[in-house]
Amino acid sequence: MALQNNPDQLVGILRDTVVALVRRDGPDLSARQLGVFLTVYLTDGPHTVRGLAAELNVSKPAITRALDRLGELDLARRKVDPMDRRSVIVQRTLKGTAFLRDLRQIMIEAEAHTRDMPPVETAVANAEREARKAG
Repeated sequence: MALQNNPDQLVGILRDTVVALVRRDGPDLSARQLGVFLTVYLTDGPHTVRGLAAELNVSKPAITRALDRLGELDLARRKVDPMDRRSVIVQRTLKGTAFLRDLRQIMIEAEAHTRDMPPVETAVANAEREARKAG
């Protein structure tokens, strides 16, 4: 991706990505669930509930709820740590790996769409979005 860190482009990519996720036939994750998912898949593990809570600066119960949903969708699973049975390790799954691959493709397409949109179209699209929000 050849982004130049233009905040409007980044927000446009985020918007297009979220809209594509909402429209597709697949899991509908909250921002917190997606944050936990991406942390597990994009940072080195092993990951624990306590570690994820600290890294994301949210409570352990919030992480547990997010992991409950990710587990229901088979995007992540929890396993008791054999070295410390009081600790739970969060593991990646094949379905989660496929979801991350799909998410990457959606973002590539969103970035290409945003990059290819001429500045005037970007300004018009932003104005239309603002008008829709206003009323």
